[in-house]
Amino acid sequence: MRLNPLYNALLNRLTALWVAQPDKPEETPESTLKALYFCAAGIPISVQKASRETIPELDDNAQKRLKILIEKRLSGVPLAHITGRQQFLDMELLAGPEALIPRIETEILGRAALAIAKSLADKRGTITIMDVCTGSGNVALGIAVNESRSRVLGSDFSEEAIMLARQNAQHLNLDKRVEFRQSDLFAAFESDEFYKKMDLITCNPPYIPSTKVGSMDPEISQNEPRLAFDGGSLGITILARLIRESPKYLKPNSYLCFEVGLGQGKAMEQRLKKENIYSSIQSYVDNADQVRALSAQVA
Repeated sequence: MRLNPLYNALLNRLTALWVAQPDKPEETPESTLKALYFCAAGIPISVQKASRETIPELDDNAQKRLKILIEKRLSGVPLAHITGRQQFLDMELLAGPEALIPRIETEILGRAALAIAKSLADKRGTITIMDVCTGSGNVALGIAVNESRSRVLGSDFSEEAIMLARQNAQHLNLDKRVEFRQSDLFAAFESDEFYKKMDLITCNPPYIPSTKVGSMDPEISQNEPRLAFDGGSLGITILARLIRESPKYLKPNSYLCFEVGLGQGKAMEQRLKKENIYSSIQSYVDNADQVRALSAQVA
């Protein structure tokens, strides 16, 4: 890159004004610049993929587009909203303001759920999974991509998020095996067709207390949907409903697996135990040894 004056000039500008986003460690000045290079060239790819590629040559018009994209990013527009792409569990997903941008931390949930799904499929042959609060469909599709013996249902309260999830299913050629419905948690599945039929239920719920949503980083609070973050007065409204309502849909000896916010792990583990229907409770931690996901088996 030393021989590319434009690249070096733009990298210096990005570096000088850079504000790191702790929830997006994959975004650095250099990886961001590479992703915007591809975007300006009309090749939308995720920042993760761009970081591994050689940047394309840009004609004069593309260079003008690149400079505009740089300023857009510096103004606080999320990179994934500019490129329209975000990687999750090695998938290239469509991204936009309709749903939460998939985070690396949610891959903890994704990998845990996938391990459970593979174990259940080995024992049962084919399995049915439900992913509530599905957002862009990243967890649901991550399981479907990596476990071909699964049928996956997804729901989200937001119709806009469901539209994006369906687009992602088509983008990955999974729309024959993955179905998304607009629903308040399980509401769209209230029938004998789904009661006690699930092998695994997954969820990345909103878990930020309502009073704290407004004080989140403006890049998040001003660009991503509040529904994806607002977990009610204590941040556990959806988590509590999830734990309470999931057994109605799970087969015997099947699993619930969900993400939790920082500091919520122990409280949610205690809530699982109080239901007197869950066992084999397991926690999954991040690199700082903080619990970020839990799984439990129903009797």
